[in-house]
Amino acid sequence: MSRTLALTEELITLSSVTPDDNGCQKRMAQLLAPLGFHCETIQSGPVTNLWARRGTAQPCLVFAGHTDVVPTGPLEQWTTPPFQPTQRDGRLYGRGAADMKTSLAAMVVACEEFVAAHPDHAGSIALLITSDEEGVATDGTVVVCEKLQARGEKLDWCVVGEPTSVNALGDMIKNGRRGSMSGRLVVQGLQAHIAYPHMGKNPIHLAVPALTELAAEKWDEGNEYYSPTSWQVSNIHGGTGASNITPGEVVVDFNFRFSTASTVEGLQQRVQAILDKHGFDYKLDWTISGYPFLTARGALSEALSSAIRSETGIDTELSTSGGTSDGRFIARICPQVIEFGPTNATIHKVNENIALSEIEPLKNIYRRTMENLLL
Repeated sequence: MSRTLALTEELITLSSVTPDDNGCQKRMAQLLAPLGFHCETIQSGPVTNLWARRGTAQPCLVFAGHTDVVPTGPLEQWTTPPFQPTQRDGRLYGRGAADMKTSLAAMVVACEEFVAAHPDHAGSIALLITSDEEGVATDGTVVVCEKLQARGEKLDWCVVGEPTSVNALGDMIKNGRRGSMSGRLVVQGLQAHIAYPHMGKNPIHLAVPALTELAAEKWDEGNEYYSPTSWQVSNIHGGTGASNITPGEVVVDFNFRFSTASTVEGLQQRVQAILDKHGFDYKLDWTISGYPFLTARGALSEALSSAIRSETGIDTELSTSGGTSDGRFIARICPQVIEFGPTNATIHKVNENIALSEIEPLKNIYRRTMENLLL
């Protein structure tokens, strides 16, 4: 059994359902410390974070990831126990196999091999690991980044080990992610008997024309890396449940997934202008769960793309598709952030798994990336 596979299985065995790290980071630190990494545990609430750095010089290459996994779902639907790593039909099964304990193991073993071969490498290598990526993400990577910034630690490049590959290892890397901003719109009306609508004011009827206009609005054209910003309604709540009463208010939840082609302030102003035009009473509250980030083609994307090509023969695709990730926090203090990891077909699913044939190449790609940047 390869070193990377053995460590992957060991980490899967540790049932670290968010936000519980359950000893994963301690095990990683035990392996990193003998390599010369200074390992620092940063506890925040129920969340365990690890900052491990070898060297103090620039440039600093960071590998980032999370030890927490999503809940298993119905255990009876799993073919084998989710925290009992199982090999069958050329695949490794277990919760976290794809998202993202294989990436973590590959990072650690890649560091072992790189440091053994190049103990006097240039710059620094670091790992930023949290147990709060699958949860609310308030005590994890964001806390570590704030701490690093406060003490003046500078990061130059970061590879986040999220499972980004689609059909084959290395076919896609994420060089950015869209931002996510949600709004809760409460339109005020006047409740009345449905047979006497003139005695009330139906907020659903008031809201529909504005919602139609918002749905038809073209917010931006996107850019070289991003598709156009999207606006979607997720929930509408109104009425008492009775069929003979018009509601007194309607609540509409919506969400923007927006690119660097738009700004938070600009989107908010345009929404409010459309609502004001329709002349009804409303209240609107905003929640921003992530700002967009973008790493243009440069040293990091070239180093990673070259490593992928050398290992797999694939010319990778740069993409900004998908949801948010902890890359949004790291990008605030690191100019180049890219996500790359194994295929993502089974993430968050029952019987999550990864092809055994991906595990060593993934580790080799991480090692080759270090070689391309630090030698």
